[in-house]
Amino acid sequence: MGLRLEQIVPWGRSRSEYIQMFDLTEADLQDKILDCGSGPASFNAEMTALGYSVTSCDPIYQFSAEQIQQRIDETYETILGKVQATREKFIWTTFRSPQEMVQTRMTSMRHFLADFPLGLQQERYQTHELPNLPFENNQFNLALCSHLLFLYSDQLNLEFHLASILEMCRVSPEVRVFPLLLNMTGETSPFLEPVMQALKEQGYTVNLRQVPYEFQRGGNQMLQIKTS
Repeated sequence: MGLRLEQIVPWGRSRSEYIQMFDLTEADLQDKILDCGSGPASFNAEMTALGYSVTSCDPIYQFSAEQIQQRIDETYETILGKVQATREKFIWTTFRSPQEMVQTRMTSMRHFLADFPLGLQQERYQTHELPNLPFENNQFNLALCSHLLFLYSDQLNLEFHLASILEMCRVSPEVRVFPLLLNMTGETSPFLEPVMQALKEQGYTVNLRQVPYEFQRGGNQMLQIKTS
């Protein structure tokens, strides 16, 4: 059965958040970047406007801008309610309140929606999904995965995590994954250690790096994998 829009909770982040989440340098931004599971983030739109190269992959892109907009409208109050109910699990420095967080994210998603039709035509937005990507080996310089792997460890099993990271390593010599926490719990994913061990055994260089971003308490680390 194909993906159903009602299964999706679309939530998008901005270029400035990506830079902090993945500790991206100016040299990193100059790379040919693949963004996996990117959803309605404005990273691609903002980067393209500045002349950088980003390809975003997510099965949500099979739907129209109008359909994605409708789903955003249906779910944002639910997300706001969940954050308000667990606000002690977050650090309110980047955002002063749950309402400000939601409005900032809505701005990012509106930016994405405005860019989406053109981005589809230019093949900057593609419907491919992990762990199977149609790209050539080392087609990109840097692959990113935001708020999918590890965050959804209850829904996506260990085999999916490892296969997805290995596939990103195939198409890019460097992979960065953020965050490493379970969704809304603040606990580190139980898959992190076995994934790191398996990658090391296969010859990859694996590091946990602290990043200049912490919204969810304890969520200030990314996993960095490099082809040795």
